[in-house]
Amino acid sequence: MTILDIPVLSRIRRNHGLEHATINILSQRFPYRRLAGYSFPGGFFILGDIPTADLREAVIQALVRMNNGERTLAIHDHCGTNYAASGFVAGLLAWLGMAGAKSKRDKVERLPLVIALATFGFIASQPLGPVLQQRVTTSGDPQGMSIVDVFPIKFGQFSLHRVGTQG
Repeated sequence: MTILDIPVLSRIRRNHGLEHATINILSQRFPYRRLAGYSFPGGFFILGDIPTADLREAVIQALVRMNNGERTLAIHDHCGTNYAASGFVAGLLAWLGMAGAKSKRDKVERLPLVIALATFGFIASQPLGPVLQQRVTTSGDPQGMSIVDVFPIKFGQFSLHRVGTQG
């Protein structure tokens, strides 16, 4: 058993995978609609102007497809994991580029190096995010998870849905 097998983390990872799969399906149906999600142990939220019936259909389709082996649906190009991984690598290289610089002059003189290192780090780290999604932050295996409910929440112009899961 690893830390990722702890029940609460396993549920978050599976919900995160189902959230991504749902957004991937919705993005095919509504290609120019801006969507975001947030997962937690009891399900996930989908932020964006999506009709509830379309979201419910996409969640069901996502779960069916994942249960049928389409594990890659759990990976999403715009997941925060991708941005965090690239930001971490770029920031680490920038920090290393400034290591030992004492004076303001030293720091200014190193700025082109730091910019180059951070840019290289950002570019070179692009494959890291999807790998982290696959191995750490999401799961493409629902493991018997089921959908409990899908309901809309409105705050004036702001629209989101809560998707409840169990299992």
